[in-house]
Amino acid sequence: MREVAPTRSAAIELVDERKLMRQGYEFLDEKRTLLAAEILRQLKLYQEHADALAAATKAAAAALAAALERHGLDDLQAYPAPPSPELPGTSRSLFLGLAMLSPSEPAQFVAQSPAAVDPSPEAKACRAAFEKLIGLAAKTGVCAGNLNRLAREYRRTERRAQALEKVLLPEVEDAIKRVDEQLDTMDREEVIRTRWSNRMNS
Repeated sequence: MREVAPTRSAAIELVDERKLMRQGYEFLDEKRTLLAAEILRQLKLYQEHADALAAATKAAAAALAAALERHGLDDLQAYPAPPSPELPGTSRSLFLGLAMLSPSEPAQFVAQSPAAVDPSPEAKACRAAFEKLIGLAAKTGVCAGNLNRLAREYRRTERRAQALEKVLLPEVEDAIKRVDEQLDTMDREEVIRTRWSNRMNS
């Protein structure tokens, strides 16, 4: 419970403080709404990328099985590995002060790998399937990072809004009520003293 001296200036300060707190709560409440909407948008995007990644993973597993059947494990292990891809790029933007990343297209493989001794369509398809996974995994990872940042900011905003709504604003309201009651009591006492003084002097 806040202890405030029952003065007119204290009452005015408390009213001003309550006004600022209400404005802060309205801002945090609006921020919560915007963050929730962006979380839903990013969640939908993440689900799309995750579904595509899951489908590509199944396709890569099937391509690997076909390549193993064609070459066997020993020959497939000796198949020339593709060159390292260029890292997927990202573009950065701000949303309510938060850094949000947008993935680029999947990495482009421009370098040529050494020629295989026993090339086959199955081995080429297997390589292409696993190369595709890199770009899809990057997109999914970027969306997951955005969701983590948004969720962390939402929790922080929620805690602040709840503190204002459930703790600070009720404390100020209670302090204003007590100060007003004390001031009213003091005013009534002053009126009684004035009347008593007038009677004694008359």
